[in-house]
Parts: sequence; structure tokens; C-alpha cells
Amino acid sequence: MDPELLKYLLMGIITLNIFIEKWLAWLNIRQVPDHLPATLDQYLDDNKLKQTRTYQVANYKFGLVTGIFTYLLTIWFIGSGFFGELDGWLRYFIDYPLFLSLAYIGILYMGSDLLSLPFDYYHTFKIEEEFGFNNTTKKVFFLDKLKSYVISIVIGGVLLYALLWLIHQAGLDFWWMFWIVAIVFMLSVNLFYTAWILPLFNKLSPLEDGDLKRDILRYAKSVGFSLDNIFVIDGSKRSSKANAFFSGLGKRKKVVLYDTLIDQHTPDELVAVLAHEIGHYKKKHIYYNLITSILQVGVMLFILSQVIYNENMSLALGGDQLALHLNFIGFTMLFSPLSMLLGIGMNMMSRKHEFEADEFAKTTYAGEPLAEALKTLSVKTLSNIHPHPWYVFVHYSHPPLIERLEKLEE
Repeated sequence: MDPELLKYLLMGIITLNIFIEKWLAWLNIRQVPDHLPATLDQYLDDNKLKQTRTYQVANYKFGLVTGIFTYLLTIWFIGSGFFGELDGWLRYFIDYPLFLSLAYIGILYMGSDLLSLPFDYYHTFKIEEEFGFNNTTKKVFFLDKLKSYVISIVIGGVLLYALLWLIHQAGLDFWWMFWIVAIVFMLSVNLFYTAWILPLFNKLSPLEDGDLKRDILRYAKSVGFSLDNIFVIDGSKRSSKANAFFSGLGKRKKVVLYDTLIDQHTPDELVAVLAHEIGHYKKKHIYYNLITSILQVGVMLFILSQVIYNENMSLALGGDQLALHLNFIGFTMLFSPLSMLLGIGMNMMSRKHEFEADEFAKTTYAGEPLAEALKTLSVKTLSNIHPHPWYVFVHYSHPPLIERLEKLEE
């Protein structure tokens, strides 16, 4: 395709993406419930509904501003040839193509993150603070950023170097070679995330002996689930919002409960939440998700191999010669519509898995305490009780609250 036409194609894709994204968000924010579900009578009143609505609108406006800012900046970068100018400027200082590509992508990453820093700060210390969710201190906020930079440079830099080296050395076959590298990395993250990465940001402590631990172990034994590692994470260090998750595979599997979750729920509700998480494991959802993610990465790498050596892509972004890093940036723009479609498919599978895990918890433990836990979680986090169906279809990895309650309480 002619470089000029390709440039306008990239700009058109970005424009279409932001239009769809903000249109769906607009539909969702206009979705105002016309009545309060009877099952939430004891949890929601008019004041709480008003507060929830205000929180949702605040986040909608914030997303609108940040989205438009990012869109306009990207369009300007493409139209003005900034991406190509940056490539030309770096070539004065760096001759080796591999290091040139590393430096180029590193500068764009750091620049993008620094531009988003004021928005992240505002969201944390203005919006989340105003609605009582933020527990993060300014020191923790900036330390998190520094740690993220170090991890990105060390881990991301090694992976990016491996990818670029293969692109330079292996030709079109690079995609399946790096796919193997990516698979090893994804398996390693699943196995060692809570041991190596998470402790850099949070403190994990074994769940203390007591009624809760006894009830959890008793339930796990009743469903034939070996469980030796139950940890509590200091989530309250950053937010009052609660969560729980599984990590690891096989004997390295761990259950992690947020301290805020323990503070906000009864032991019965906590065991029910854990039963839901065990349901994911018993139904092999963790393996399905891992395999699907691996396949998705393979598709992405194969498509990248069809674009990465196209000189016209570099010219469309303002370069004066083939530059693999320019083509890499162009690929991320071209791939975004397919990425959205793949994301929709992943979300559909995830929502199905959530229903199955709910059913497992209901069958092996009880539906009522899980329903009560979901109500408390949703109300305390000011979640949207009636999201728009199309927004759910595109973005929700979990079914809406009302749909889950209907199945749990039927």
C-alpha cells in the first residue's frame, strides 16, 4: 500500500477505535436504572445510588478527557511525522540497528508513561480519594512508579531485546521462535509471580490460624483440593477495595486474600468466595485461559511477521527508510481492531467461566453467602448495577451483578 494511504489508514483506525470506545462508554453512563432490584433493598438506598452514579460519571468524564488527549496526540504524531523525526534524530547517536530499536521503543515508553503520570495522580488522589477508596500515600505512589520502571527495563528490556534480535537474525521465522520464548515467560509468570514480583509491591503473610483458616481448609478438603498456601495481602495499603485471586499452577498454587476482603466479609462469605476461586481451578479455567492467551500471542506474532519488514509502514510514519521499530509502532495501531475482537472473545469465555465457578461454589458450599459477598463487594466499590448490554459485551470479563445473583438465588 502507498505510504500516504497507509498513513491515513492508521489515522482512520485510531479514529474508529476512539469513537467506538467513547460511544460505548456514553451508552453505559446513560443507562440509569428505573427501579431498585428487590434483592439489593438492604444494601442500596437512594443516597448510595446517588453516590454510585456520581462516581460512575466522574470516571466517565475522566476517561473521556484522557482518551481524547491520547487520541489527539497520536494523530498529531502521525500527521506531523514525529515518529520518523525521532528515528532520524536517534540515528545521529546510535549506529547499531538493534540498540537503535531498543532506545527508540524505550523513549516512547517512558515518554508515554510520563505523560500519563499527571492523569494517574489525579485519578488516585482526586477521584479515588474523594469517594473514600484511596489509601495510597504520595510516597507509595511514586515508589510504585519507580519499581515499575525498573521491572519494565529489566524484564521488558530482555524480552524486547530477544524479539528484536530474532527479527534481525531469523527473518520471517522469528515469530514462532519468539513464540516459544513468550510461552516460557508466560508459564514462569504464572508459577512465580507471587514469589518474585508481587512482594516488590505488597506484603504477603500466611493466613493466621483461627476459625477462618480452619473453615477454608475444611472446605478445600471436602472438594478434594489440596491447599497449603493461603496468604493475606496488604491491599489496604493502596485502596479500600477488596479482592481475592489464585496464583500458580500445580503444587505452586496459592490463594491470596486481600486484608480488606477479610475485614468486610463474614467467614461464610469468605469461604464462598474461596469456593468460587477453587471452582475456576476445578473447572480447569486457569489452563483454558493460559492456552487461549498463548494462542492469542501466536496470532499476534504471526501478523507482526507480515508487517515488520514493510518499508512503506516506516515511510507512512515519517521515516525515510525501513526501521523495524517504526513498523512495530505501526503494527500496534493496525492490530488494534483485531485485538478488540480477540478481547471480546476472551471476555465472553471469561463470563461463562464466572457463571460456572459460581455454580460450583453454590453446589459444593452454598449460593447465599456468595451472593451476599457479591452484593457487599459491588455496593462498597460503587459498581454499576445496570451496565449497558453492549458495554458488557465488549468490556466485561465478569457477568453483571444482577445476572449472577439471579442464578445464585434462583
